[in-house]
Amino acid sequence: NISGALCISQAWPGMARTIYNDHKRFLETYLTPYPGFFFTGDGVYRTSEGYYQLTGRLDDIINISGHRLGTAEVEDVVNHHVAVAESAVIGYPHEIKGEGKMPAFLSLKPFSWGYCTATLTAELRELVSKKIAKYAAPEYVQVT
Repeated sequence: NISGALCISQAWPGMARTIYNDHKRFLETYLTPYPGFFFTGDGVYRTSEGYYQLTGRLDDIINISGHRLGTAEVEDVVNHHVAVAESAVIGYPHEIKGEGKMPAFLSLKPFSWGYCTATLTAELRELVSKKIAKYAAPEYVQVT
C-alpha cells in the first residue's frame, strides 16, 4: 500500500521521444525528474496485492481565488454522483478568480441518459460544495 509517481523503466513502441521544437523541455519534463525512468506525470497507488490505480495528474493544479486545487480532487467527488460514469475537470481563464473550472467531459451511466443538465449541474455543485468547498463547485457542466 503505497502512493507515488508513475515512472516507467523501459522504452515502449508508442512512447514520445521529443516535443516538437523543444527537445530540452521534453528532457526536463519526462526524463530529468527521476533519472533512469520516464516520468509519466501521473500519480499512482499500488495495493498490497500489487494492483495499480492511477490517482490523477500530479501537475494538474488550478488556482481559484488564491486556493490551489487539484483537478483529481474535484473529479473524485463528481464521480461519486449516481449518474456519473467518469469526468475530466479542467481550468480556464476567469476574469475575477484567476482560473475557473468545469467538468468538461462528463460521461453518464447508461441509465442516466435522461438526466436534465440543469438538475445535474445543481446536484454536482452541491456535492462538491459539501465535500470540498463552495469555491471548488463547478461553474459549467458539459455532458458528452
